[in-house]
Amino acid sequence: MNKKEIISKIEKEAKKFFEGASGCHDWTHVERVKNLALHIGKKEKADLFVLEIAALLHDIGRKEEMKCKGKFCHAEKGAELAKKLLMKYKFDQEKMKNIIHCVKTHRFRKSNSPETLEAKVLFDADKLDSIGAIGIARNFFFAGNAKLNFYTGNEKKLNGDYKDYAYTDEDTAILEYHKKLKTIYRKILTKGGKEIARERQKYMDDFFRRFEKETRGLM
Repeated sequence: MNKKEIISKIEKEAKKFFEGASGCHDWTHVERVKNLALHIGKKEKADLFVLEIAALLHDIGRKEEMKCKGKFCHAEKGAELAKKLLMKYKFDQEKMKNIIHCVKTHRFRKSNSPETLEAKVLFDADKLDSIGAIGIARNFFFAGNAKLNFYTGNEKKLNGDYKDYAYTDEDTAILEYHKKLKTIYRKILTKGGKEIARERQKYMDDFFRRFEKETRGLM
């Protein structure tokens, strides 16, 4: 079985994990992350075979995480699922290990930091899909799907707290911007990713500045 055949079969299996998934984390997100990862990966001279498979599998644990409202980490769960799936194929052990590492670290929580070039590229691609025009759309879609408030006016005050307000009555799309999205560009790891992040971040910042003014009737 050649590389294209392996990728095609893994893609078909990965899609099954997204049946009935939320629109902000559905298969279109996977496709965008894959395309971004391959674009950056070519510039960074990454292993594109490893990268494409990792991108296809990176969110296979997300649907279950959203169902239980974040009680477990979808990246860690996804790495477990990816390992089981990849065992069906005759992979080079180092490549398989790298793919699982990419999936596990694409969220970059706790001590799970991306160490390989491919993991760094996937991390960047996933974060880039959270900012810019598509990031704004996904943010509001997620808030609506989770039945969160549109905005409360308390976001700037709550942003100063260290408390995690995810899935609470205080959580809003605007709070997500203040607590997470407006600093994502600082976390980008690769040169190619930073080039894309600068423009996307500016677009998002301009939008939310205007949004805040309009909520106060100033524009």
